[in-house]
Amino acid sequence: MAFVENQGARIYWDEQGQGEPVLLIMGLGYSSAMWYRTRPALAARYRTIALDNRGSGLSDTPPGPYSIRLMASDAAVVLDAAGIEGAHVFGVSMGGMIAQEFALQYPQRVLSLILGCTAAGGPTAVRAEAEATRMLMNRDKMSPEQAAGAAVPFIYDQTTPREWIEEDIAIRRPWFPSAEGYAAQLQGILAWESYSRLGQIIAPTLVIHGESDRLVPPANANLIAERIPGAKLVMIPRASHLFLTDQPEAAHRAIFDFLAAQSAAIPASKHREHGEGQPLADSLSQSFSEQEKGPC
Repeated sequence: MAFVENQGARIYWDEQGQGEPVLLIMGLGYSSAMWYRTRPALAARYRTIALDNRGSGLSDTPPGPYSIRLMASDAAVVLDAAGIEGAHVFGVSMGGMIAQEFALQYPQRVLSLILGCTAAGGPTAVRAEAEATRMLMNRDKMSPEQAAGAAVPFIYDQTTPREWIEEDIAIRRPWFPSAEGYAAQLQGILAWESYSRLGQIIAPTLVIHGESDRLVPPANANLIAERIPGAKLVMIPRASHLFLTDQPEAAHRAIFDFLAAQSAAIPASKHREHGEGQPLADSLSQSFSEQEKGPC
């Protein structure tokens, strides 16, 4: 367990695994514990660094709002604390917004970028249906348990087994955000945009999104991928906002194929510069297939 101070808040972070570093940034109101389906697979071959965004998990909840740029600086300070110069950066939902901002503010620290179920904000973003927006805005009128239940139709695919959804809620339950932390993060989302700046992102980028996402419509993925030079777009069928729960095998395959390609492209000197091991890219697909035989 480790904490680092940044601009009025103690930020919680931890690490698992060895190899090239992968920075994991979770979404609105979620703690880093919600990487539980994907992180073990990543940690089998990468050094994963995960943080709780300010206002969630074990991190402090100072007065808000929390700008996306501020939360990106929290992530940068975490990498500093871990002694890591550059990392693959993987963010989902609000975490994908933080990841975009991180890539714009600290371009030399990004080995590659994975943007999951996210948007670029601003007037060009494709808005969720009115019912989903009301759900987000009315959470202060619900208990945390009620809020978790109200979100289910908007963040999970209809084909996802209910027991998987209950597993997610059980993981989240000890870390449901305070009303203050949730509102401070949401205010940061509403005030942010990257669309006009996406062409400045230089990192190899994977944009990944569920086709049935009702919270962040999948058209947002197309907008982002079109704006980032050379970005790869993967749309996952029968997956909604929490695509890592809806379709873990398909999501993991896309993520690991992308990371393997980036690992193969990084010169040996860069591996040494960032203090990383040198995983064998050509063994990743085989080891991933073997792992997928077990539970996610």
